[in-house]
Amino acid sequence: MPQNKTNLAQRTADTLRAQIRSGENYAPGSKLPNENHLSLKLGVSRTTLREAIRILVAEGLLQVQRGKGTFVTERKDQLADTLPSFDEKKVTLKDLYEARLIIEPAASALACQRATDEEIEEIVRLVKATQEQFTHDFNNEEIIQREIAFHDALIRASHNQFFDHFLPVVNQTIQKTFELEYKWDAVAEGAYNDNFMIIDFLRKRDAEAMRSVMTIHLHRALWTEQLI
Repeated sequence: MPQNKTNLAQRTADTLRAQIRSGENYAPGSKLPNENHLSLKLGVSRTTLREAIRILVAEGLLQVQRGKGTFVTERKDQLADTLPSFDEKKVTLKDLYEARLIIEPAASALACQRATDEEIEEIVRLVKATQEQFTHDFNNEEIIQREIAFHDALIRASHNQFFDHFLPVVNQTIQKTFELEYKWDAVAEGAYNDNFMIIDFLRKRDAEAMRSVMTIHLHRALWTEQLI
Protein backbone atom coordinates (compact mmCIF):
# COMPACT_ATOMS: atom_id res chain seq x y z
CA MET A 1 0.00 0.00 0.00
CA PRO A 2 1.40 3.48 -0.88
CA GLN A 3 2.69 5.53 2.07
CA ASN A 4 -0.08 8.15 1.89
CA LYS A 5 -2.76 5.43 1.96
CA THR A 6 -0.99 3.71 4.85
CA ASN A 7 -0.97 6.97 6.80
CA LEU A 8 -4.67 7.52 6.06
CA ALA A 9 -5.52 4.02 7.25
CA GLN A 10 -3.53 4.61 10.45
CA ARG A 11 -5.24 7.94 11.06
CA THR A 12 -8.61 6.30 10.48
CA ALA A 13 -7.69 3.57 12.95
CA ASP A 14 -6.62 6.25 15.46
CA THR A 15 -9.94 8.07 15.08
CA LEU A 16 -11.99 4.91 15.44
CA ARG A 17 -9.86 3.75 18.39
CA ALA A 18 -10.42 7.04 20.21
CA GLN A 19 -14.16 6.80 19.64
CA ILE A 20 -14.19 3.27 21.04
CA ARG A 21 -12.03 4.17 24.04
CA SER A 22 -14.20 7.19 24.87
CA GLY A 23 -17.27 4.97 25.12
CA GLU A 24 -19.34 7.64 23.37
CA ASN A 25 -20.28 5.66 20.28
CA TYR A 26 -19.30 2.03 20.65
CA ALA A 27 -19.72 0.11 23.90
CA PRO A 28 -17.86 -3.17 24.57
CA GLY A 29 -19.59 -5.96 22.71
CA SER A 30 -21.41 -3.63 20.32
CA LYS A 31 -21.45 -4.12 16.55
CA LEU A 32 -19.92 -1.52 14.24
CA PRO A 33 -22.15 0.03 11.55
CA ASN A 34 -21.98 -1.58 8.12
CA GLU A 35 -19.01 -0.79 5.92
CA ASN A 36 -20.80 1.71 3.65
CA HIS A 37 -22.25 3.70 6.54
CA LEU A 38 -19.03 3.75 8.58
CA SER A 39 -16.80 4.72 5.66
CA LEU A 40 -19.12 7.65 4.87
CA LYS A 41 -19.19 8.68 8.51
CA LEU A 42 -15.38 8.67 8.74
CA GLY A 43 -14.95 10.25 5.30
CA VAL A 44 -12.73 7.50 3.89
CA SER A 45 -12.95 4.82 1.24
CA ARG A 46 -14.05 1.29 2.11
CA THR A 47 -10.52 0.08 1.29
CA THR A 48 -9.04 2.48 3.85
CA LEU A 49 -11.68 1.49 6.40
CA ARG A 50 -10.89 -2.21 5.95
CA GLU A 51 -7.21 -1.55 6.56
CA ALA A 52 -8.01 0.51 9.67
CA ILE A 53 -10.19 -2.30 10.99
CA ARG A 54 -7.38 -4.79 10.38
CA ILE A 55 -5.11 -2.60 12.52
CA LEU A 56 -7.63 -2.55 15.38
CA VAL A 57 -8.29 -6.29 15.06
CA ALA A 58 -4.54 -6.88 15.42
CA GLU A 59 -4.58 -4.76 18.59
CA GLY A 60 -7.41 -6.84 20.03
CA LEU A 61 -9.82 -3.90 20.10
CA LEU A 62 -12.13 -5.27 17.38
CA GLN A 63 -13.20 -8.77 16.46
CA VAL A 64 -14.56 -9.87 13.08
CA GLN A 65 -17.23 -12.56 13.28
CA ARG A 66 -17.85 -14.23 9.93
CA GLY A 67 -21.39 -13.72 8.69
CA LYS A 68 -22.22 -11.40 11.59
CA GLY A 69 -20.00 -8.32 11.33
CA THR A 70 -17.31 -6.48 13.27
CA PHE A 71 -17.66 -6.09 17.03
CA VAL A 72 -15.92 -4.15 19.79
CA THR A 73 -14.30 -6.71 22.08
CA GLU A 74 -15.47 -6.96 25.66
CA ARG A 75 -13.37 -4.81 27.99
CA LYS A 76 -11.91 -7.78 29.87
CA ASP A 77 -10.66 -9.15 26.54
CA GLN A 78 -9.18 -5.79 25.57
CA LEU A 79 -7.25 -5.65 28.83
CA ALA A 80 -6.01 -9.21 28.43
CA ASP A 81 -4.53 -8.29 25.07
CA THR A 82 -2.96 -4.99 26.10
CA LEU A 83 -1.72 -5.32 29.67
CA PRO A 84 2.09 -5.22 29.98
CA SER A 85 3.89 -8.30 31.22
CA PHE A 86 4.54 -7.24 34.82
CA ASP A 87 3.30 -8.60 38.11
CA GLU A 88 0.44 -6.23 38.95
CA LYS A 89 0.51 -7.23 42.62
CA LYS A 90 4.06 -5.91 42.96
CA VAL A 91 3.69 -2.77 40.83
CA THR A 92 2.36 0.16 42.85
CA LEU A 93 0.49 3.22 41.63
CA LYS A 94 3.58 5.27 42.44
CA ASP A 95 5.65 2.99 40.17
CA LEU A 96 3.22 3.61 37.33
CA TYR A 97 3.28 7.39 37.79
CA GLU A 98 7.08 7.42 37.88
CA ALA A 99 7.16 5.55 34.59
CA ARG A 100 4.71 8.04 33.10
CA LEU A 101 6.88 10.95 34.28
CA ILE A 102 9.74 9.55 32.22
CA ILE A 103 7.80 8.84 29.03
CA GLU A 104 4.65 10.96 28.78
CA PRO A 105 6.16 14.49 28.82
CA ALA A 106 8.50 13.48 25.97
CA ALA A 107 5.68 11.83 24.00
CA SER A 108 3.47 14.90 24.46
CA ALA A 109 6.24 17.19 23.26
CA LEU A 110 6.63 15.07 20.11
CA ALA A 111 2.87 15.20 19.59
CA CYS A 112 3.12 19.01 19.41
CA GLN A 113 5.62 18.66 16.58
CA ARG A 114 4.16 15.70 14.68
CA ALA A 115 0.40 15.58 15.17
CA THR A 116 -1.77 16.30 12.16
CA ASP A 117 -4.33 19.09 12.42
CA GLU A 118 -7.04 16.42 12.46
CA GLU A 119 -5.38 14.59 15.36
CA ILE A 120 -5.10 17.83 17.34
CA GLU A 121 -8.78 18.60 16.89
CA GLU A 122 -9.70 15.04 17.92
CA ILE A 123 -7.60 15.42 21.09
CA VAL A 124 -9.26 18.77 21.81
CA ARG A 125 -12.67 17.12 21.35
CA LEU A 126 -11.75 14.35 23.78
CA VAL A 127 -10.48 16.87 26.35
CA LYS A 128 -13.67 18.91 26.14
CA ALA A 129 -15.77 15.76 26.56
CA THR A 130 -13.73 14.89 29.66
CA GLN A 131 -14.06 18.43 31.01
CA GLU A 132 -17.82 18.28 30.62
CA GLN A 133 -17.93 14.99 32.50
CA PHE A 134 -15.81 16.43 35.33
CA THR A 135 -18.56 18.96 36.01
CA HIS A 136 -21.18 16.22 36.39
CA ASP A 137 -19.86 12.97 37.84
CA PHE A 138 -16.14 12.33 37.83
CA ASN A 139 -16.09 8.92 39.49
CA ASN A 140 -17.63 6.55 36.98
CA GLU A 141 -16.68 4.23 34.13
CA GLU A 142 -17.54 6.77 31.44
CA ILE A 143 -15.03 9.37 32.59
CA ILE A 144 -12.35 6.71 33.06
CA GLN A 145 -12.73 5.68 29.43
CA ARG A 146 -12.77 9.30 28.26
CA GLU A 147 -9.59 10.06 30.20
CA ILE A 148 -7.93 6.95 28.77
CA ALA A 149 -9.02 7.90 25.23
CA PHE A 150 -7.56 11.39 25.64
CA HIS A 151 -4.16 10.20 26.87
CA ASP A 152 -4.08 7.41 24.27
CA ALA A 153 -4.74 9.88 21.46
CA LEU A 154 -2.11 12.31 22.73
CA ILE A 155 0.59 9.65 22.96
CA ARG A 156 -0.30 8.12 19.58
CA ALA A 157 -0.03 11.59 18.05
CA SER A 158 3.70 11.45 18.82
CA HIS A 159 3.95 8.98 15.91
CA ASN A 160 6.53 6.95 17.79
CA GLN A 161 5.83 3.22 17.67
CA PHE A 162 7.67 2.54 20.93
CA PHE A 163 5.40 4.88 22.86
CA ASP A 164 2.37 2.93 21.62
CA HIS A 165 3.60 -0.01 23.70
CA PHE A 166 3.56 2.24 26.78
CA LEU A 167 -0.19 2.87 26.57
CA PRO A 168 -1.17 -0.01 28.91
CA VAL A 169 0.88 1.66 31.67
CA VAL A 170 -1.05 4.89 31.21
CA ASN A 171 -4.35 3.03 31.14
CA GLN A 172 -3.49 1.07 34.28
CA THR A 173 -2.55 4.26 36.13
CA ILE A 174 -5.86 5.90 35.31
CA GLN A 175 -7.83 2.79 36.27
CA LYS A 176 -5.98 2.45 39.60
CA THR A 177 -6.34 6.17 40.37
CA PHE A 178 -10.11 6.01 40.04
CA GLU A 179 -10.19 2.99 42.33
CA LEU A 180 -8.84 5.04 45.25
CA GLU A 181 -12.25 6.64 45.94
CA TYR A 182 -11.03 9.72 47.79
CA LYS A 183 -10.17 13.39 47.19
CA TRP A 184 -12.16 13.44 43.97
CA ASP A 185 -12.77 17.18 44.19
CA ALA A 186 -9.02 17.84 44.24
CA VAL A 187 -8.33 15.32 41.47
CA ALA A 188 -11.02 16.80 39.25
CA GLU A 189 -10.00 20.42 39.87
CA GLY A 190 -6.32 19.73 39.12
CA ALA A 191 -7.04 17.76 35.95
CA TYR A 192 -9.60 20.33 34.78
CA ASN A 193 -7.10 23.20 35.00
CA ASP A 194 -4.20 21.25 33.51
CA ASN A 195 -6.23 20.03 30.54
CA PHE A 196 -6.92 23.58 29.38
CA MET A 197 -3.20 24.29 29.29
CA ILE A 198 -2.50 21.01 27.51
CA ILE A 199 -4.82 21.75 24.61
CA ASP A 200 -3.64 25.37 24.45
CA PHE A 201 0.02 24.38 24.06
CA LEU A 202 -0.91 21.55 21.69
CA ARG A 203 -2.73 23.96 19.38
CA LYS A 204 0.23 26.36 19.55
CA ARG A 205 2.57 23.40 18.91
CA ASP A 206 4.76 24.57 21.78
CA ALA A 207 6.67 21.37 22.55
CA GLU A 208 8.69 22.63 25.52
CA ALA A 209 5.65 24.19 27.19
CA MET A 210 3.78 20.92 26.65
CA ARG A 211 6.64 18.95 28.20
CA SER A 212 6.49 21.21 31.26
CA VAL A 213 2.72 21.16 31.73
CA MET A 214 2.56 17.36 31.39
CA THR A 215 5.29 17.03 34.02
CA ILE A 216 3.38 19.37 36.33
CA HIS A 217 0.15 17.49 35.62
CA LEU A 218 1.66 14.17 36.70
CA HIS A 219 3.42 15.67 39.72
CA ARG A 220 0.12 17.21 40.81
CA ALA A 221 -1.48 13.78 40.71
CA LEU A 222 1.33 12.33 42.82
CA TRP A 223 0.83 15.01 45.48
CA THR A 224 -2.97 14.85 45.40
CA GLU A 225 -2.94 11.11 45.86
CA GLN A 226 -0.28 11.38 48.61
CA LEU A 227 2.23 9.21 46.74
CA ILE A 228 5.20 11.50 47.52
